[in-house]
Amino acid sequence: MAEAGRVADLLPLVYEQLRALAAGYLRRERPGGTLQPTALVHEAYLRLAGHPPVSLHGKTHFFALAAIQMRRILVDRARAAASAKRGGGLRRIALSDDVAASTDGSVELLALDEALTRLARRNPRRGKISEMRIFGGMTVGEIASHLGVSERTVREDWRVARAWLIKELPLGNSSA
Repeated sequence: MAEAGRVADLLPLVYEQLRALAAGYLRRERPGGTLQPTALVHEAYLRLAGHPPVSLHGKTHFFALAAIQMRRILVDRARAAASAKRGGGLRRIALSDDVAASTDGSVELLALDEALTRLARRNPRRGKISEMRIFGGMTVGEIASHLGVSERTVREDWRVARAWLIKELPLGNSSA
């Protein structure tokens, strides 16, 4: 996905941010999970370095790509657990208040992944913005810079996407 040399150069610049993001994701997992934040970041790095090269456009772009890889790793693990336990292993994650301000924000990771995939099919930019906000923890300014659009456009797209996600997601009352 990214040029191996550039990935190696950029990882130290965002490592602590990625590790903090990974720790936040994993805090929402059920106790007793075997994946640690460092392992999640390293697995994301290996996936980025092991794919065919793509142009990287700085630290923000790399951070967005790494966040996407972490999402994929977590979704792959959730799918494996769900298939192993015939649905009993689904994990719930807590979305930030930005996503679900009127609820506790607890949603299954697989449901979130499916909703984001549907959103991206309907509106690719809103899907990307949502992914960067939810999984990348990126600010409106960072997303605007990465996508080459105005902050106003990002705020409006995020407002619409957030409302759509709240409507589409099976929000629960328990958080993991």
